[in-house]
Amino acid sequence: MTRLTVWAPDGVPEVAPGDDLAALLGEALATGHPDGPPVDGDVLVVTSKVVSKAEGRVVAAADREAAITAETVRVVASREHPGGVTRIVENRLGLVMAAAGVDASNTPEGTVLLLPLDPDASARALRRTLEARFGVRLGVLVSDTAGRPWRHGQTDLAIGAAGVRVIEDLRGGVDTHGRPLAVTMAAVADELAAAAELVKGKTAGRPVAVVRGSGHVTPEDGPGARALVRLGPEDMFAQGTAEAYAAGWAAALASLGQVPPS
Repeated sequence: MTRLTVWAPDGVPEVAPGDDLAALLGEALATGHPDGPPVDGDVLVVTSKVVSKAEGRVVAAADREAAITAETVRVVASREHPGGVTRIVENRLGLVMAAAGVDASNTPEGTVLLLPLDPDASARALRRTLEARFGVRLGVLVSDTAGRPWRHGQTDLAIGAAGVRVIEDLRGGVDTHGRPLAVTMAAVADELAAAAELVKGKTAGRPVAVVRGSGHVTPEDGPGARALVRLGPEDMFAQGTAEAYAAGWAAALASLGQVPPS
């Protein structure tokens, strides 16, 4: 029988720039559950918000839109609505998400939170310190919330990873009827991050969760969550709406022997 257990301890105080995040999380993990501290093979899922705060990624921004622009590498889509404009962009981490991951919630008025500079490095640092504290092998994920193109609502996914097999590649195997599996790759890190969010919550003040029983912790840090990003030749939506419109317009004019204005 396979059993997955997920819980989130209370007791993590408000995190401020310069705080020792590993120490704060370690204290809550050591005392926050009747089963005791983490054990060998546990995965710790830490919300990116507290990582950003500890790393000083809180910036003054009277205009959130300017902060989004500064974090944007490529605009994928934008849409006007009564509340303003929503921009889906590729940010400097290669993540495609709304508002480049810039967050104005749970941060003082007049400031916004940017994503960690290197979430994989943040996960590795937390892993080293917490493994040393508890004397066990752990996996660490840094999670953030994102929407999905064809689904309502948001879910958490992994933007940083250390010591976790982030993808379970089942290609080359067979299904229960013996048919070959050609495309199946389970996004394990994202699935673990989503499971953890069910117990962390958005407003409960529980920024870390323990996932036990996944069987996906590895001795080495591994490639990190960056391995989950699909861009380049594999990106089926590489053109933004404005780019696609411009290309289609240019092609139509070319078919008529006309040149679009510069």
